[in-house]
Amino acid sequence: MTKHVLCQSGLSVPPLMFGGNVFGWTIDQTMSFRILDALVEAGFNAIDTADMYSSWVPGHQGGESESIIGQWLKARGGRDKVVIATKVGKLMGSGDQGLSPAWIVRAVEDSLRRLQTDYIDLYYAHADDPSVPLEESLQTFADLVRQGKVRTIGASNYSAPRLKQALEVSARLGLPRYECLQPGYNLMDRQGFEAELAPFCQAEGLGVAPYYALASGFLTGKYRSVADLADRARGAKVKEYLTDRGFRVLAALDAAATRQGATMGQIALAWLMAKPAITAPIVSATNLDQLRDLLKAPDIHLDAETMAELDRASAS
Repeated sequence: MTKHVLCQSGLSVPPLMFGGNVFGWTIDQTMSFRILDALVEAGFNAIDTADMYSSWVPGHQGGESESIIGQWLKARGGRDKVVIATKVGKLMGSGDQGLSPAWIVRAVEDSLRRLQTDYIDLYYAHADDPSVPLEESLQTFADLVRQGKVRTIGASNYSAPRLKQALEVSARLGLPRYECLQPGYNLMDRQGFEAELAPFCQAEGLGVAPYYALASGFLTGKYRSVADLADRARGAKVKEYLTDRGFRVLAALDAAATRQGATMGQIALAWLMAKPAITAPIVSATNLDQLRDLLKAPDIHLDAETMAELDRASAS
């Protein structure tokens, strides 16, 4: 399998990263362990999570996903064989959030404890925090890198102007810079990333690991009406895609999947991986069949005509 290097960081990842938001939310610990075992066995050794996963679930405080990953690491060993990305900054059940130095220092210790490791491979600022000077948060991240608690830092949900400003601060102060961006990006959600962030990341040599790669499952084709959304954890989000444009995208995916002998989800991921700015999309699965299907996507190569068809169908 070809690994992709996250720019100047030297951190290499497979062509897909696994989104651990499902751990402790839509799948329990037993299934989470089975998913993680299958991932590593297949060579897809990069796991993305966050401290606040899954604080949105009633009774949860955040840290549930990290805790399951940590228990798996303790049971299986081989910490040096996996790449773990986690995040700080979004609202926890405790009410804590943001990128103040005090909270970052406390949050990273909590994440390390839950993950049962002494270092984090890729530590993201989960969201921009305009209330804290970039100099302060970046200096704190630099301290964590110097202490060996974090290998590489990244930014999630940053606008192009703020990401540019953050890189300028790092250069001016001689601090580690954000080496990777994690934006929302898929066939249904294109404009926010493509307009400014994609060219900026390419120009600066930043890695890009987009989330919502399958538009909350919509791009797999399993949601084609409001009735399909009943009792679905992500139903409210998917409902936004049930539009004429959404149905055009599904039709284009259907046609491409038939020609390629693939599934719609595989085609949607292949489109994403073919975009020059993208390093490794983040995908999730709640069972082994879904996982095996998704992990075949890197083997699919779309020709220029198919890429153009998908681009046209998904144009805003």
